[in-house]
Amino acid sequence: MALEADVVIVGAGNAAMCAALSAREHGASVIVLERAPMEERGGNTAYTAGAMRVAYRGIEDLLTLMPDLSEEERARTDFGTYDQAQFFDDMARVTEYRTDPDLAELLVARSLETMAWMRAQGIRFQPIYGRQAFKVGGRFRFWGGLTVEAWGGGRELVDAEFRIAEARGVRIFYDARALALVHDDAGVHGVVARIGGRTQPVKAKAVILAAGGFQANAEWRTRYLGPGWDLAKVRGTRFNTGDGIRMALEIGAMAWGNWSGCHAVGWDRNAPPFGDRDIGDGFQKHSYPFGIMVNAEGRRFVDEGADFRNYTYAKYGRVILNQPQQFAWQVFDKKVLHLLRDEYRIRQVSKVSADRLEALAAKLDGVNAARFLETVRDYNAAVRQDVPFDPNVKDGRSTQGLEIDKSNWANTIDTPPFEAYAVTCGITFTFGGLKIDTQAQVQDVDGRSIPGLFAAGELVGGLFYFNYPGGTGLMAGSVFGRIAGASAARAVAGS
Repeated sequence: MALEADVVIVGAGNAAMCAALSAREHGASVIVLERAPMEERGGNTAYTAGAMRVAYRGIEDLLTLMPDLSEEERARTDFGTYDQAQFFDDMARVTEYRTDPDLAELLVARSLETMAWMRAQGIRFQPIYGRQAFKVGGRFRFWGGLTVEAWGGGRELVDAEFRIAEARGVRIFYDARALALVHDDAGVHGVVARIGGRTQPVKAKAVILAAGGFQANAEWRTRYLGPGWDLAKVRGTRFNTGDGIRMALEIGAMAWGNWSGCHAVGWDRNAPPFGDRDIGDGFQKHSYPFGIMVNAEGRRFVDEGADFRNYTYAKYGRVILNQPQQFAWQVFDKKVLHLLRDEYRIRQVSKVSADRLEALAAKLDGVNAARFLETVRDYNAAVRQDVPFDPNVKDGRSTQGLEIDKSNWANTIDTPPFEAYAVTCGITFTFGGLKIDTQAQVQDVDGRSIPGLFAAGELVGGLFYFNYPGGTGLMAGSVFGRIAGASAARAVAGS
């Protein structure tokens, strides 16, 4: 007997599960097809730290998301504000003003209410003390517009969403790879899927595609991102190979967005080819604004302090991939070691240390040691000493006269012990995907809505170009997943 539901969702990460909860809330029966086995469920979400960028006017807004904040936590924390205008400006600025204004406005305007909706579903949130706040004058101060994360990180987020969805009657099938959309001139009526090794139709009145980008597909990466991208490590799931995008394109959906762009970061040089769920985001190395990065030639190649890491980390992976032999070393001295994020302290880390720079240079595998020492000497001489260092703001403590100057947080590297960390490129997700409207309905190549077909999450194109504000991926998945679920349920009710 064929499987059948009002709404079938392809994928099972945060966007997919928000869509499932939303569709159920609006009265639709729901089937979720998860390509991975149960032990690897949750898509890329399960590999994230769970940060979510949200527009808020102050502590009162945040208390709607985190009502269990203690009085002591409130007293010792300056959460600041991050209003809708700031969020929208960040989306525009980091994408070089190419982000789809309608989708970006929807993302920003619905961010707080969507997280409040998730809270009402049973999802918990907490402040990102460990990665987004420094203690100054006895108070934690947040920076970079990123304040809130899912309780327990991305893995707990999707686990909670699965528990809630199953309790509400959502049927979830594992080892279930969607192969093709069932469609005719009237629209989409389900999918053909291979479930447990058996190919079968899954009937539906609406389908929501939320199966991620194509970052785990080495052939597609090379085809669309360019030469060398087959060498990148994949930060997350091995199952995001572009199935959802491919199925939609095969029935005439419009390709949209930055197909040659992606979210890619500095990732441990010796990390495995795909993500490790037990380590999650631990292979990332995002404290580079407080040190320098050098390539195999021993040269700096980027302005490490161009902006808060929230606004640069997602594009610097590409820069590292373009270096000789696709690696770099991040170098720090004692003055800033206490500022390094927790991921620098995991057991599985490619690290060297020394009490003399000459000894450190000898340990930097693959690096021209003599040139490295010259680079550090020239860098130290160029650091402005008249500007105080402040990790909470873009402090203007810069270098002067170098081929690539550092704009902020420039400290001399002269106080032992010295530490260095080897990184390569880790790809998170791809930016190109499908065109949707503000109801999350997929558009065809003629600019018309495809009846019965909706999309959310990484496979939506048009939001991100070149770069990405940290924490926006999960937020976009939540906002458009919720919209897609509601839109699909309404389409079912009207059919």
